[in-house]
Amino acid sequence: MSRFNSVIFDVDSTLSGIEGIDWLAALRGAEIKAWSAGLTERAMEGKLPIEAVYVERMHAVKPTMAEIEQLGRVYVERIAPGARETLSELRSRGVQLVMVSGGLREAILPLARELGVDEQRVHAVSVFFDEEGNYAGFDEQSLLTRQDGKRMTVRDMGLKGPILAVGDGMTDCEIRPVVDSFAAFIGFMRREPVVQRADFVIENFDQLRELILE
Repeated sequence: MSRFNSVIFDVDSTLSGIEGIDWLAALRGAEIKAWSAGLTERAMEGKLPIEAVYVERMHAVKPTMAEIEQLGRVYVERIAPGARETLSELRSRGVQLVMVSGGLREAILPLARELGVDEQRVHAVSVFFDEEGNYAGFDEQSLLTRQDGKRMTVRDMGLKGPILAVGDGMTDCEIRPVVDSFAAFIGFMRREPVVQRADFVIENFDQLRELILE
């Protein structure tokens, strides 16, 4: 018996223990790394809307295709303990699994494949490259570059309820009005403004499995 028929997962600091944009920023040196990490924390705590920093960070980092491919491998290497087993069991019970992230889709797809999430159920921001694999921009029209983008994306999915959203940041909290419950995941990062708004607080994927599968 499953308490939820659909589960929406954030990616960074939830399914995997990194913040992708900060990992990419670190490739540009300590100063850019610290600048990016500070923006991430302020945005995830709700002190700064994500659209205020998204374009600026991408223009500063300008990731190449090779760097995105490397980030994809790191996402897989840093999968949250127990995530593979939990998502496998949820799939076997018929629970629909969705990934919704403000991160870069091309880097996240390897993680989705590793976790058995259908590529069509991966919602993230596309990044573009030229013929030499150099950075050529990103999908600036994506809803997921906006503070309310996850909510609007999930609202239009038509998922079977009850629906649970799981994440660590304020953009994940924004999903709450269009799902049945929100679980704050604190396995990598505990953000009090997020915890305070959550229906459940989850420390690891064993607890998440117990919450979903009654």
